This record gives sequence, structure tokens and C-alpha cells, in this order.
Amino acid sequence: MIKNWFKNIGPGPLVAAAFIGPGTVAVCTIAGVTHGFTLLWAMLLSIVATIVLQEMSARLGIVSQKGLSEVIRTEISNPFFKALAIVLILSAIVVGNAAYEAGNISGGVLGLETLTENTSGSGALWSLVIGGVAFVLLFIGNYKVLEKALIILVVLMSLAFLITAILTKPDLALVFKGLLTPDFSNDTILTVIALVGTTVVPYNLFLHASLVKEKWKNVSDLRYARKDTVIAVVLGGIVSMCIIISAAAIKEGQVTNAADLAKGLEPLFGNYAKYFLSIGLFAAGITSAITAPLAAAYVATGCLGWSSNMKSLNFRLVWMLILGLGVLFSSIGFKSIEIIKFAQIANGLLLPLIAGFLLWIMNKSSILGAYKNSVFQNILGFIILGVALFLGAKSILKVFELL
Repeated sequence: MIKNWFKNIGPGPLVAAAFIGPGTVAVCTIAGVTHGFTLLWAMLLSIVATIVLQEMSARLGIVSQKGLSEVIRTEISNPFFKALAIVLILSAIVVGNAAYEAGNISGGVLGLETLTENTSGSGALWSLVIGGVAFVLLFIGNYKVLEKALIILVVLMSLAFLITAILTKPDLALVFKGLLTPDFSNDTILTVIALVGTTVVPYNLFLHASLVKEKWKNVSDLRYARKDTVIAVVLGGIVSMCIIISAAAIKEGQVTNAADLAKGLEPLFGNYAKYFLSIGLFAAGITSAITAPLAAAYVATGCLGWSSNMKSLNFRLVWMLILGLGVLFSSIGFKSIEIIKFAQIANGLLLPLIAGFLLWIMNKSSILGAYKNSVFQNILGFIILGVALFLGAKSILKVFELL
């Protein structure tokens, strides 16, 4: 039975790998340091929303044998709305992933530097090493090889953060209170937006629909896809919660970002916590450094009607561009705030738009037949759409305030 389950592990761990990047580590760290366990409920909400949307995306990919961007291109008949949707998607996913890729690689570098205790001028070299590993795995163009490599890294990352959280010996009563008591006060709302935004990621909906059709070809495999999605996303959510729990052990003011978390844990738990955390940071960085260019390539090829074969020239050119920019910007320490702000605005618009489009598609018998959404799935979907609209509007307003 266990052997059969391992055989049917699919893109789920890749989806988890994609949303647990250095940005997630940073946001969860700040949430834990600033608010303790009180925002664990926001992570629980994010996990439920991610499972619901990713299951729809996986079901669409298996039943239609098409990626989400392909379906958007073929199903929107109005030329103006089709062009608008494609431009917004390409802007948010391709430009956004190029902006975030430097952060993914920098996160992996941070983990390696802390692990090797060498922080003097080795950043550019480690950026090239991480970029090189990502390049080789993507260039091989074999989904199974990529899947196995990422599963190993996700397991490594999960164990690292789980052990770090256990070392902090948290008060379980307070942990459960934080999980089950929502807090919408003004001083927490921006952190809530960040926690949901870093977990319910628009590009994962594209990535998942494209990857499931590489793994499964028959609708009878839907049960494996569902199990795979739930287990991987729950595991990813637990990792994020472990980071919040670890950070909550640090006194306020000691830690302001993910880089300080390892140092902040050192006086409490000695070198061991530092090493576990460094391995987790490295795995979080390198997995996202692989999945972000991969997602961008699937989105661009689907939107533009190119072949989405992992070995096709156009597919490779897109991920090479994203990965190359990430390595370059990470090596020289370039942080383009304007590009990241633009990507945040586009993503704030994109999540409710894609969630709405996904709900519309998931109710079309012409595409999904008997596998279209049930009433219960639609209710859950519309609740998530409402939350996405609210959080998207809040995040866009916040970015404009900062401009």
C-alpha cells in the first residue's frame, strides 16, 4: 500500500515547494516574532483555500489534458477580454517570477552561507551554484527526474523546520488557540494578507494544471491527484506553521527577517537549530528557484500557443530567461523594488481574476462533463473568491500608499 502511494505521488510536492520559498519563510518569521501564535489561523485558512483551488486546477488538467493558460486562450471568445487576460497573466506570472527569482536564489544562498559559516563575499558563487543546479534539473526536461529531486528537497525542508519548531518546545494550548481564534485587528491585517498571499499563489494554479497532465492521462487517476494535493498542501502548511512557531520563541526585536531567525535561535538552542534552519532555508530557496521558471514557461507557452513540451526551444528559452535574471540580480545584489511592486499589484489583481475564471471553467459541462463542480465545491470556491477580492484590494491599496 505504501509502495503504491509513493508510486502515485504527483505534482503536489512541487506545488508545496513552489509556495514555500524564502518569501514565505520571511513572512512567517515576522508573523511569529511580532504576533506569536495568534496568526496561525490565517495559515490554516490559507491551507484550506489552497487545497480547494489546487484540486480544481488538478481536475481541470486531468479531465481536459490542457494547462490553465491554454484553456483561457481557447475559452475566452471576446478578443479584447482575451488580450487583456493574456497581458495581465503574462505580466504577473512571467515578470513577477523574474522579480521573485532573485529572492528565491538569495534565500538559498543565505541558507548555504549560514550552514558553511562563510558570509564574506561568497554570495555570487553560491548564486551560480544554485542557478547551475536549477539549470541542470530543468534542462534535463524529464518530469520524473524533476519530481524526484524536488520531493527529496521538500522532505528535507519539512524535517528541518519541523525539528526547529520542536526544539522551541511551544505551549500547545496557545498553539491551538492561535489556530482556532481568528484575529482581524488593524495591526494584524497586513500580516494576514501577506500570509494568505504567500500561500495561495496564482502561478501554482497554472503550474498544477500543466504538471498533472504530464503525470496522469485518465480521469480514473483523479483520486490519486486529490490525495496527492491534500497531503502535499497540508505538509506545506505545517512547514509554514513550524516557521511561525519557531519565530514565536524569539523575543521581539531580535528578529526582523528570515536571515536573523537562525541567529536568533542560536543562544536558545545552540548550533543545532541554526543548522536545521539553514538546511530548510536552502531547500526553500532552491525548490522555488526551480518551480518559478517552470511555472513561467508553462504560462508563457500556454498563453502564446507554443508547445509546452519541456524540451521544446520556446519553453526552454522562457525558463532560461527567468533563471538567468534571477542569478544575475542575486549575484550583484540588485533589488528592483519597482518591479516587485508592479508584480504585487498584478498578483493582487490576478488571484481573484484567476479564481473567478477557474470557477467559471469548473462549471462548464463542455469541458469537464460529469466532473464539473458540485454545489458544495462552488460554495467553497465563492467564499475563497470573496476573500481573494478583499485581500487583493487591500494589498493593491497598500502598494499605492507606498508609491
